[in-house]
Amino acid sequence: MTSNTADLYNEYESLMQKAADINNAAAVLEWDQETYMPPKGAERRGRQLATLASQAHDILTGSRLEELLQALSLSNDLNDIQKANVALSLKDHSKNKKLPSSFVEALSRQSSECFNAWIEARQKNDYSVFAPSLAKMIALKQEQARLYGYTDHPYDALLDDYEPGATVAMLEPVFAKIRAQMPPLLEKIKSVQQVSNDCFHKTFPKQQQWDFSDFFLRKMGYDLEAGRQDYAEHPFTTSFSGNDVRITTRVDEHNYASLLWSTIHEGGHALYEQGLPDEQYGLPLGAAASLGIHESQSRLWENCVGRGANTWQYFFPALQSYFPDQLKDVSTADFFKAMNRVEPSLIRTEADEVTYHFHVMIRYEIEKGLMENSIDPKDLQKVWNSLYEKYLGITPPDDVKGILQDVHWSHGSFGYFPTYSLGSFYAAQFFAQAHKEIAGLNEQLCAGEFQPLLLWLREKIHKHGRRYTSEELCELVTGNKLDTSYFMRYVTAKYDTVYS
Repeated sequence: MTSNTADLYNEYESLMQKAADINNAAAVLEWDQETYMPPKGAERRGRQLATLASQAHDILTGSRLEELLQALSLSNDLNDIQKANVALSLKDHSKNKKLPSSFVEALSRQSSECFNAWIEARQKNDYSVFAPSLAKMIALKQEQARLYGYTDHPYDALLDDYEPGATVAMLEPVFAKIRAQMPPLLEKIKSVQQVSNDCFHKTFPKQQQWDFSDFFLRKMGYDLEAGRQDYAEHPFTTSFSGNDVRITTRVDEHNYASLLWSTIHEGGHALYEQGLPDEQYGLPLGAAASLGIHESQSRLWENCVGRGANTWQYFFPALQSYFPDQLKDVSTADFFKAMNRVEPSLIRTEADEVTYHFHVMIRYEIEKGLMENSIDPKDLQKVWNSLYEKYLGITPPDDVKGILQDVHWSHGSFGYFPTYSLGSFYAAQFFAQAHKEIAGLNEQLCAGEFQPLLLWLREKIHKHGRRYTSEELCELVTGNKLDTSYFMRYVTAKYDTVYS
């Protein structure tokens, strides 16, 4: 590489990392907002976050970065990693430039206002407290879609923020297959005797739950010297660098499933963040491929591993030592069946693997309708409840168990929800490939040995960052593009065992 090209690349890298520093400083404030910030801090916190968002945006849309990217894109002196970083940054710059700084600041301010309105609405169990702020957020997201531009559907513009290349045209056939294949499986399960999950609904003291979650996270490979776990209203993972990746969970002393699955799920996200190449900090190849791939990592650990029979051959005796009275009369087989009980329910994050995707489809249909103006924001509560009745045959008894259950819309994360289902489908396909390539994987899981699986994920998925799209990465890892038949085979085999 010539000295001139090296100087240009170093300056580009410096600008990108400066923007990352600002965004990660904002992320620390957002983490604090959802964990420890006192209520009266909300107003000023919104201003602080808006200021930082605007500063980072100015760098990422600035003329100097554009000049550097244009010059570097014409250079023949870059290696493959540098070329990939420049190409992806040029694409991002073009997209970011479509959003004026004033709009980014307004969106950040509204996100803070909306989040605090959501918290208050949940405390009062009253959607009307949240509705005015949400309506403003929806209007801003519609404006964002217009600013980005789109060819076929306004929702496509927002989907691309989370799952590059995803469109309504791509998602419709995927969800059509699930709509066709999942109901017969659900009806088949309903036709046989229901399994009991009473063992999850005893009194499980908060501290013991926490202690076991810490034990499980360490066995997964989560580096607690480069991360931590805290409590939050809605579990999430945030990363400030590969050496500071934090997760949150929530606890219900009368429903052990609440903390257990939240912790394992967020732990899967955290492992991905800790496995991204740290030397690419602030650059595209130091970031996750997409939210769908990110979700594949959390769902693989939560469901394929965490809800798998093999895993609990090792972990159930350990769990009994934490809760000897609660679990003394429970067998490993019964615990496995209990954790995989299928039953239509109201809360997405606590749903089983069969009904979960109906929760996602409901949100997908609502978001798509809001962006195309076929759903009026003032009718959201009514639309939500009617779709739950349509897909799951249940109606939320209140707003906390209904339209107020998710934090995403308060952050303006429209286009995020479809990645949850895509992540499950990718997870099943990746897990099937891992079984082909890791000798004795089942035996390792039975022994509580997760390191071979984690190393496989690091080599096959984590190390690539954003170098490949989700579809390209899936084909690279498995030899095939996304294929929902892997997921259907996986859940059918599991629930044939659970329900005999």
